[in-house]
Amino acid sequence: MAYCMQERLIYSYKKYQIMKSITINDKKSIGYGNPVYIIAEIGINHNGSLEIAKKMINEAAKAGCDAVKFQKRTPELCTPKDQWHLERETPWGRMTYINYRKMIEFGAEEYAAIEAYCRTQHIDWFVSCWDEESVDFIENYNPPIYKLASASLTDLALVEKVKATGKPFILSTGMSTKDEISNTISHIGSTDQLLIAHSTSTYPCPPPEINLKMIGTLMSAYPDTPIGYSGHETGLSTTLAAVAIGATFVERHFTLDRAMWGSDQAASVEPQGMHRLVKDIRDIEQAMGDGIKKVYESEAAAKKRLRRVPALANDNQTA
Repeated sequence: MAYCMQERLIYSYKKYQIMKSITINDKKSIGYGNPVYIIAEIGINHNGSLEIAKKMINEAAKAGCDAVKFQKRTPELCTPKDQWHLERETPWGRMTYINYRKMIEFGAEEYAAIEAYCRTQHIDWFVSCWDEESVDFIENYNPPIYKLASASLTDLALVEKVKATGKPFILSTGMSTKDEISNTISHIGSTDQLLIAHSTSTYPCPPPEINLKMIGTLMSAYPDTPIGYSGHETGLSTTLAAVAIGATFVERHFTLDRAMWGSDQAASVEPQGMHRLVKDIRDIEQAMGDGIKKVYESEAAAKKRLRRVPALANDNQTA
């Protein structure tokens, strides 16, 4: 088992080296040779409050995240009509589902404030759009990248709409079969601006269903495309493992408090956890090294003190 994992790590690392990089802006790119791009998925965890959204942006920036991501829907297009008038409890009291969907959507005023605030916090922001009208709306803010949610993988009209912006875009692959992924990528055609995220769409996701080896499978299938990981698990260890096996970007849902109201809160990372995640990812990046065996200066004293048999005369200290 240990050997198989080591073999996969080496395999993934080699694939990682030949992936292209995709430029996000004049400061950041995603792909081999670049730091892992860390995304705090705010999504709808703001519960319709711009004040909460700003606090989340601030906390994500303080943690060292590269970007925050929101979700944008046109409620009348994305909510099945047979669910419009179903009533449910919400932070604003009992209301119909369609009214709830409208309450948590940000409009032009809120996104203008988000754009301005992210600029002051020196953090990227972008959106996963769930319908074509939302793409037109978000284009007014010229985001550096888009994401297609796992639920949208088979929505080829939306895929085409996002591709037509000319921006890089992440295709998330949760709740999708191998054939569905392949068919959508074939439909996309040119993958010059494509990034692919391995994901499992369970909230929260149990470890046996995370299937991190899919990162290597996607690397093998699409060797010139940056592969990342969008996680919905509790805890941080599996996201760190994704980085160790070659994920070029990672996304985790983010919240101020997992006890807040909302379906995504339980699978989200709180600020303290996000600080730890970012730090550990940066440590892993340094620890990966170059794969060339060497004796470090810091080992010299221990080598002199502990080694009973001296090295051979032709030992050049590397292998």
